Amino acid sequence: MDKSQFKGIFVFAEQRHGKIQNVAYELLGKARDLADPTGQKVYAVLLGDKVASQAKELIAAGADEVLVAEDEALAVYTTEPYAQSLAHLMDKYKPEVVLIGATTIGRDLGPRLSARTVTGLTADCTKLEIGETGDLLMTRPAFGGNLMATIICTEHRPQMATVRPGVMKRLAKDEARKGNVVNETIPFDRSKFLVKVVKEEIAANDKVDITEARVLVSGGRGVGSKEGFQKLEALANVMGAQVSSSRAMVDAGVMPHDRQVGQTGKTVRPACYFACGISGAIQHLAGMEESEFIIAINKDKDAPIFGVADLGIVGDLHKILPLVTERLEKLRKDK
Repeated sequence: MDKSQFKGIFVFAEQRHGKIQNVAYELLGKARDLADPTGQKVYAVLLGDKVASQAKELIAAGADEVLVAEDEALAVYTTEPYAQSLAHLMDKYKPEVVLIGATTIGRDLGPRLSARTVTGLTADCTKLEIGETGDLLMTRPAFGGNLMATIICTEHRPQMATVRPGVMKRLAKDEARKGNVVNETIPFDRSKFLVKVVKEEIAANDKVDITEARVLVSGGRGVGSKEGFQKLEALANVMGAQVSSSRAMVDAGVMPHDRQVGQTGKTVRPACYFACGISGAIQHLAGMEESEFIIAINKDKDAPIFGVADLGIVGDLHKILPLVTERLEKLRKDK
């Protein structure tokens, strides 16, 4: 394969109901970081129906060009129209790297594209960098998160990776950035559109997504029960925070899966992360170690969580949390 014909980085700008998802902005930030040293272009690929007005937001977030394809078939995600669209654009522009968010959509779309373009795909990456040979080094957890594997796609192009939301850091919005918006027409083979979305139902949820929260109070096996999580809820209410948990509490049926932090849950990057009764297994650390400030509360002074914590408290969380909550309530009333 003549790899010299492949240039630039594609970022799939995932949108839902016309709103671009945060993971797209995060990937643009990483793409900018990868592209700048070699002077390559960063392309954002925006697919949907009546979404072109969002293109400027992608330029402000780091894109040099936004490729916009609009069609009724792209209004709601289904595999075939999206796969045809991206495969066509990849064949036309020949990007060297393609980055896709490891969301429910991205995890469906990525493998389809790698098969159609006959290249490899590294899923659920937590780190991306350019190696000495110029190849993309794609790092992801392996063997249940017990080690980190770095994968290189040396023989095929483009190099493709899906990246978990919350892992990469988005750039500050720059309204002064200049870029081009290119309207693309996709030559669809509509005879292959065999799946149709009949109805969408969005479950009501009054809680903030934990990936969006600035403060998280997270509980592990040491919390013990739903009653124990009430102490975490009380602290979270005082601070305007959200409650999350480790996998152990989800497996025990105490917390729902959408509140899980870790390798098999969500990756979070809050300003402050309370780790209450969490030992600090590598699978959990993979989901929260990029938090700006980590406060750990654990009975075991040798718990691995203290190795990443900015502030550690050795003691019984069931005694400590009510005292912290009471103190914060008093401070708030005194203001």
